[in-house]
Amino acid sequence: MAAIPTTTAILSATVSRRNKGQTTLAYSSSALVNGWVKSNGLRIGSPKKKKNEALFRLWKSGGVAATVCAKASSSVHDFTVKDIDGKEVSLSKFKGKALLIVNVASQCGLTSSNYSELSEVYDKYKTQGFEILAFPCNQFGFQEPGSNQEIKQFACTRFKADFPIFDKVDVNGPFTVPLYSFLKSSSGGLLRDLVKWNFEKFLIDKEGKVVERYLPTTSPLQIEKDIQKLVAA
Repeated sequence: MAAIPTTTAILSATVSRRNKGQTTLAYSSSALVNGWVKSNGLRIGSPKKKKNEALFRLWKSGGVAATVCAKASSSVHDFTVKDIDGKEVSLSKFKGKALLIVNVASQCGLTSSNYSELSEVYDKYKTQGFEILAFPCNQFGFQEPGSNQEIKQFACTRFKADFPIFDKVDVNGPFTVPLYSFLKSSSGGLLRDLVKWNFEKFLIDKEGKVVERYLPTTSPLQIEKDIQKLVAA
């Protein structure tokens, strides 16, 4: 079994990455950590190993990775991300459009069907105020190991994907990007409500609000009716 990180290591890990103008909650989130420990039947004075194991579960769940930005934001449009070429993109550019945000991977059993159907749906609705935002992620079975340029070439060459593809991100854990902290907390779950696997999907309305969340096994064509409703609204 892997060594359990110390309390300090868990908390300090969350400040090792910073976003422009945003700081991940870390030592300032001690109240959150302490409250979580108590709610799980532990005492702050519990034996060190037991407490650290509890904190490690929180760390894995992404609870410590909640960000000030995600908590304060009310819309997807409040966030800035990097595209696949490393350029910053303000999601405010998508105001007035329905969005489908999906974490993608190149070596998953769901890759072929999802990329094919995503491209099909995008081609059908892109002129009607609809965009797909794809975020590569290597957290599930290490099935997105390539560089950004390799990912771009794979998606655009093999599947003719011409929807926006962004920088590789973490969607769970201490380095969760603020956008995904917001998506998870806005879709009826706690911040520790994990993205389950590759190709989990979030449907966003024209105001930037999360209106639906779909399991990875829900195909793009299965949610076409929901997309139709949003683009027609």
